[in-house]
Amino acid sequence: MNKNAVKATMLRLEREELEHAVGKYQEYLESARLDRTEPLEPDEKGQARTAAIYAESFEQPVHVHTDKIEKLQSIDFGPKMKVEEGAIVKFGGRHFVIAVATGRFNCEGNCLMGISVFAPIFSEIEDKKAGDAIVFNGRKIVLEEVL
Repeated sequence: MNKNAVKATMLRLEREELEHAVGKYQEYLESARLDRTEPLEPDEKGQARTAAIYAESFEQPVHVHTDKIEKLQSIDFGPKMKVEEGAIVKFGGRHFVIAVATGRFNCEGNCLMGISVFAPIFSEIEDKKAGDAIVFNGRKIVLEEVL
């Protein structure tokens, strides 16, 4: 599996999410602005307040995606012999990228999912190698691959 392609895909997806979040943030922020040169109707003030609340709710995702992009750029995705940041791990027939939390995504015909070093499973598989087994949530998990 081409780990550079995986990193590039993750960065592209995070940038798309960031672009969406920024767009929504700006959209609601613009709706929250009132034209003070014209008389305001009571419902306009209420709509502006609601838009401001929505804008605030989109501010956090902007920061989250920005942080994820910075994190992904700093991670060494070189070959790994043990589970650590930048590794791709396969267990249960599924591939997981140890980097940042993501939903499922496809890269070069492979379905992957990002998990962060703060995920509960990471503390169990950290420093393990291919062939090692752990018990997580009462289930035995065998690490099939570490890339």
